[in-house]
Amino acid sequence: MASIRVILVDDHELVRTGVRRILDDASGITVVAEASCGEEAVSATNAHKPDVVLMDIHMPGIGGIEATRKILRSHAKTKVIALTVHGDKPYAVQLLKGGAQGFLTKGCPAEEVIKAIRAVYAGQRYVGTDVAQDLALALLPGAESSPFDTLSQREMQVLLMLTEGQGIQEISDRLCLSPKTVSTYRYRLYDKLDVENDVELIRLAISHGIIEGMRSA
Repeated sequence: MASIRVILVDDHELVRTGVRRILDDASGITVVAEASCGEEAVSATNAHKPDVVLMDIHMPGIGGIEATRKILRSHAKTKVIALTVHGDKPYAVQLLKGGAQGFLTKGCPAEEVIKAIRAVYAGQRYVGTDVAQDLALALLPGAESSPFDTLSQREMQVLLMLTEGQGIQEISDRLCLSPKTVSTYRYRLYDKLDVENDVELIRLAISHGIIEGMRSA
């Protein structure tokens, strides 16, 4: 049986080292490359054409959401599993809608990472047990909703880049959008989330666990 070829994407080397040790000990899984940002993830996928990409969400540059979109657009057979500190419903919904086949939190057991890789490689979707419970509870009558549930995938990506302090021109260059379009997304976020500026946007994102402080893993 052929080994499952995996690329690890995370901007923290320590995290990549830890996950790599887990996967190196698993039979039938081979880590073929590592990347520390979304741009490197896209390049590595183009070069190695892996079966599975284990993708962090919060990273410098275009980030994991945009990297996932670019990878799946060019490599339909590659499976993406999001691995993030955030198990909040908006993240899971956005990524699964965007084509990711799996969603895990960094607090999941080591064996669940291996299980998820094997599941998506076999054509199944995999959502971590802790995330799955939150998603199920969110569907119950009377469940508290998040204002971030209404955001599109692109709006969520622009939101994350704004909260990281990236300016309109930088976001424009990284996402290959005009500055006018980025500004439109920005003010659409203000309208949807009922805020008036970036400071209020960041505070709201922190209060809902979308980001931690000014930077999250």
